[in-house]
Amino acid sequence: MQNESSSSDDRAERWDAAYEQRGVDGVSWYQSVPTVSLKLIEQLGVPPEAAVIDVGGGASLLADNLVRRGFSDVTVLDISGSALDASRQRTSTGASITFMQADLLAWRPSRRYDLWHDRAVYHFLVADEDREAYARTLRQAIVPDGLVILATFAPDGPSTCSGLPVRRYSADGLAEIFGGAFGVVESLREEHVTPRGSRQPFTWVAGRPRPT
Repeated sequence: MQNESSSSDDRAERWDAAYEQRGVDGVSWYQSVPTVSLKLIEQLGVPPEAAVIDVGGGASLLADNLVRRGFSDVTVLDISGSALDASRQRTSTGASITFMQADLLAWRPSRRYDLWHDRAVYHFLVADEDREAYARTLRQAIVPDGLVILATFAPDGPSTCSGLPVRRYSADGLAEIFGGAFGVVESLREEHVTPRGSRQPFTWVAGRPRPT
C-alpha cells in the first residue's frame, strides 16, 4: 500500500499529464464559460465580498469570471501544478485570486470560506474513506452557515473519466452524501458538451449544511 505522499504524487502526475497532453482547452471538463456555476452563485445571492474556494478548479475560468464580477477573495485549489500554472499565466497581475496546490484528501484548511464550489471532483471519490475525508474537510473549510455548490456526473453520465472510475449521482443522492446534513436549495441537470463534442450529463446541487 502506498503512503499518503506517494499516492498524492501519483495523482498529481496523472492530472498534470492530462493537461500537458490535451491542453487546457482540450480536457473533457473544459468550459469557455462556467454558465451553471455562475447562475447558481447568483441564485444563492453570494455577495462579492464572500470568500470563495473552487476545489479542483485548476485551469477553470470560474475564478476569472468571479473577479470580473467584483469578487475579491477567491481561492483555487487543485492537485495539478500544470493546471494552476495555466491559470496564473492567464490571470492579470493583482487579481484577487489565491492559487493553492494541494491534494484535497490530505489538505487541512487554515481558514474558512463562505462558499465551497466543486465541479467534477467528488465523483472521482469511489472509496468510502475518501468520501468521508472529503466531507470532513468541507465542514472544516466553510463557515457554519456557508454555502456549497457540487456537481457530479448524472446517473446516465459516463462511468469513467480520464481512465478512472467514477460514481454517478442523482440530485437526491447528492443531497444525502453527508448523511442528511446537507440542505438543498437548488438542483438541476446540465448537458455538458466536451471539446470533442461528446455529451456528459451532470447533476448539480446547491445549498448549505444543516446545523449539527
